[in-house]
Amino acid sequence: MIEVRDLAFGYPQGGFALRVSELTVAPGDRVAVVGPSGCGKTTLLHLLAGILVPESGSVAVDGVDVAQLGPEDRQDFRATRVGLVFQEFELLDYLDVLDNVLLPYRVSPAQHLDDAARQRARELIEQVGLAAKVHAFPRRLSQGERQRVAVCRSLVTRPKVLFGDEPTANLDTDNRDHGMETLFRYAEQRRAPLVVVTHDRELRGRFDTAVDVRELAP
Repeated sequence: MIEVRDLAFGYPQGGFALRVSELTVAPGDRVAVVGPSGCGKTTLLHLLAGILVPESGSVAVDGVDVAQLGPEDRQDFRATRVGLVFQEFELLDYLDVLDNVLLPYRVSPAQHLDDAARQRARELIEQVGLAAKVHAFPRRLSQGERQRVAVCRSLVTRPKVLFGDEPTANLDTDNRDHGMETLFRYAEQRRAPLVVVTHDRELRGRFDTAVDVRELAP
């Protein structure tokens, strides 16, 4: 469950303000966040994930008011409960596919890297068709393959909620559908809320709800 109430946020340099009166996403809901460039879609996603902190209001995700957590607790929260796919995928060039998928276990002491986690990572990599490239480095991967690695990384910790920031940008239809199917299937099986920022009108139709950030303001 995601519940946002009376949220206000502005960047220190000014020029942009985001206001959200109310937003609720139930377990298993699939929500597309839409709107023109610069309206605050990615900012909203970063507030939900605890990357940014609002000036006021509450951001409750899986029963935790993320806005009330300190920096280390927010990092642990993301490591244990959140799966996030960034627009640029954010893979580390010096790590192979397996170690990129396992990265969440290396950035927070809240996660323990053990044999079960390694096995889960390998199974995810196989599920998305990259078993033959488990030790390949990102520079050797296509854009679609990089996206699938990022999707695996977002799922390896078995998160309670899933977020995506334009995860299908610059991908052809086949690669777009491959990665999104993996996210959709996980969300359905685990009843995890899935919130994705997208400009893709065709993809938008596969979500339960489309939320325009501009319409969330009081």
